[in-house]
Amino acid sequence: MARANDLGHDPIGRLVLRLAIPSMLAQLVNVLYSIVDRMYIGNIPVIGDTALAGAGVCGPIVTLISSFAMLVGVGGGPLMAISMGAGDMAHAKKILANCAMMLAVLSLVLTGIMLAFREPMLMAFGASEATFPYADEYLTVYVCGSLFAVLSVGLNQFIICQGFSGMGMATVLIGAVLNIVLDPVFIFVLNMGVKGAAIATVLSQAAGFVFVVCVLLGKKIHVRLSFGGYDWRVMRRVLLYGLSPFVITATDSILLIVLNTVLQRYGGAEMGDTYVTCATIVQSCMQIITMPLVGLTGGTQPILSFNYGAKRIDRIKRTYVWVFSVGLVFTTVMFLVSQFAGGVFVNIFTQNPEQVSLSVWGIRVFTLGVIPLALQYEVVDGFTALGVPKLAVMLSLGRKLLYFMLTILIPLWAGAAGAFYAEPVSDVFCAAVSFTVYLLVIGRLLREREIMPDPTRAL
Repeated sequence: MARANDLGHDPIGRLVLRLAIPSMLAQLVNVLYSIVDRMYIGNIPVIGDTALAGAGVCGPIVTLISSFAMLVGVGGGPLMAISMGAGDMAHAKKILANCAMMLAVLSLVLTGIMLAFREPMLMAFGASEATFPYADEYLTVYVCGSLFAVLSVGLNQFIICQGFSGMGMATVLIGAVLNIVLDPVFIFVLNMGVKGAAIATVLSQAAGFVFVVCVLLGKKIHVRLSFGGYDWRVMRRVLLYGLSPFVITATDSILLIVLNTVLQRYGGAEMGDTYVTCATIVQSCMQIITMPLVGLTGGTQPILSFNYGAKRIDRIKRTYVWVFSVGLVFTTVMFLVSQFAGGVFVNIFTQNPEQVSLSVWGIRVFTLGVIPLALQYEVVDGFTALGVPKLAVMLSLGRKLLYFMLTILIPLWAGAAGAFYAEPVSDVFCAAVSFTVYLLVIGRLLREREIMPDPTRAL
C-alpha cells in the first residue's frame, strides 16, 4: 500500500499536489474510456462517422449512470473524512458500509430501468434512423455491465478520502489501460464493431471494481469495507452531501441530450448527424479539461473535510488558495491548447475534411470560457466538503439552467451552430457569480465552525 497522506499535519502545498496530481491523472485516464472507444469507432471503415454519432448519443446516458456513483461516493467520502478528522473511526466505517450497499442497489435498479427504456430514450436523445442501430448496440452491452462502473467509481472515492490518492489513481489506470488494449481486439480483430467497444469497456470496469474491493478489504487501509450497520439517517445524510456532484454530473447528461436534440432539429436531415458527430468530438475534448478539474477539486476535498472536522481553519484557508491557483494554471494551459491545437485532437476521430473543420471550430468556441471554470468547480466542491451542500447545489443548478436556456434560445436566431456558444457564456457568467458568493460566505462559515461542537454523531 502506498504511503497515506497526513491530512491534518502535512504541509498544505505538498499535500494539495500529492492529492491533486494523482486524482487529476486518474480522471484524465478515466476519460480515455469514452475517448478511446470513440476514437476506434470513428475509424471503423465505411460506417465510422455514423457509428461515432451513435456512440455520441449514448454518451449522456453513460454519464447519467456514473452520476449515481458520484451521488454516493462523493457524498459519503467527505462525511467519512470529517469523522476521521474528529477521531470517530467507528462512524467512518459505518458510513462506508452504508455507501457500499447503496451503490449496489442503485446499480441494479439503473440496469433494469435503462434496459427497459433504452429504445425510446435513444430516439428522444438525438438518435436518427441511421445512428440508432449503433447506439442501441453499444448501450445494451454497457448497461448490462453498469454494476461494475457504479461500484468501482463510487467506492474508489473512499480510497482517495483516506489519503491513498495513488491507489485511487491505480484503480482508474488499470481499467483504462485494459480498455486501450482490448478495444482494437474486440472491434477489429474479432470484428465485433461497436458492440466490441462496449464489451471491452465493461471488462475493463470489472477489473477496476475487483481492484477497489481488494484495496478496501486490505489490512493497511484505515477504514475497511464491512457489511451491516445500515442506518437510514446515515444514508439520508450521504444523499444530501452527494446531491451537488450528482446534480453537476446528471444535469451534464441532460444538457448533452438537449444539445444533441437541438442540433438534430436545426441541422435537419442534411446536417443533423454531422452536427451530432461534431458535438461528440467537442465534448470529448471538453472532458479532457473538465474531468481533471473534477479530479483536482474532488481529490482535495478530503483536506477541507478533515480539517473542518479538526477545526483547523488556517489549513482550510491555505488549501483554498492552493487549489484555486493550481486550477487556474491548468485551465489557462488547456485554453491555449484548445485554441491552437484542436486539429490534432480532432484528427484522431475522423479524417473527413468537413467534419474536421466543423469540429475544430466547435472546440474553439466551446472552450472560450474554460479559464474561470477553475473557480466555479472549487467553490461548488469546497462548499460540499465543508458541509454546505444546499448552497453548492444552488450554484450548480444556476449554471446548468442558464446553459439549458441558452442552448434552446440562441439557435432560434443563429441556427444549429449557435448552440455551441451556450457553454462559454454560462461558464464565464456563473463562475463570476459563484466566486462572489464564496467571498461573501466563507468567512462566516469558518468562524461558525470554530465555535461549533463536534458534529460527528449528527452525521
